[in-house]
Amino acid sequence: MRKHIGWIAGATAAALVAAGAITYAVAEDGGSDTGASTPTADSADAGFARDMAVHHQQAVEMSYIVRDRTKNAEVRRLAYDIAQTQANQRGMLLGWLDLWGLPKVSADPPMTWMGMGDMASGKDGALMPGMATNTEMTKLGTLSGKQAEVFYLQLMTDHHKGGIHMAEGCVAKCRVGVEKSLAQGMVDAQQSEIKLMADMLKERGAKARS
Repeated sequence: MRKHIGWIAGATAAALVAAGAITYAVAEDGGSDTGASTPTADSADAGFARDMAVHHQQAVEMSYIVRDRTKNAEVRRLAYDIAQTQANQRGMLLGWLDLWGLPKVSADPPMTWMGMGDMASGKDGALMPGMATNTEMTKLGTLSGKQAEVFYLQLMTDHHKGGIHMAEGCVAKCRVGVEKSLAQGMVDAQQSEIKLMADMLKERGAKARS
């Protein structure tokens, strides 16, 4: 287990080092790997940047909640790594919107750029697939120890599955080369973390919810 956590920590550090270079690359390539103009507000590039920034923010919040609800070193380390990685990526996504001169919010429903605008929003504050509801976020803050660990791992597994689906949409639809690369990196990293969390749940006599 420790070597898995160590790998994630290393990946987090690498992502932090690369952040400035990636943001600079977006500015330098004019916004597209095909040489086209800067993305428009209704483009997949802008939609992914806006929606994934929101999706990531909840993962950061969940991770900091559980870090304060358990003393288990492995869960706390995983939560910290997820929080740092996704906070960094969120900053990059919002930074690109600034570089493109585009708004960070849209009147369109989440995931409209994926053709899922009518289906993305759930109930009780879950704005996109995989996101926890307000009730679930409140519940996480009331649990402690093993119960908090299990619920966090279940919530984050669902969250990653939703994030992977959205990132795969960007890989297919986005035009900015470095953004597509970031999205593919999210897919790869979160798939690995889902496997890790499945092992951690098994160690606690539990399993993912779906």
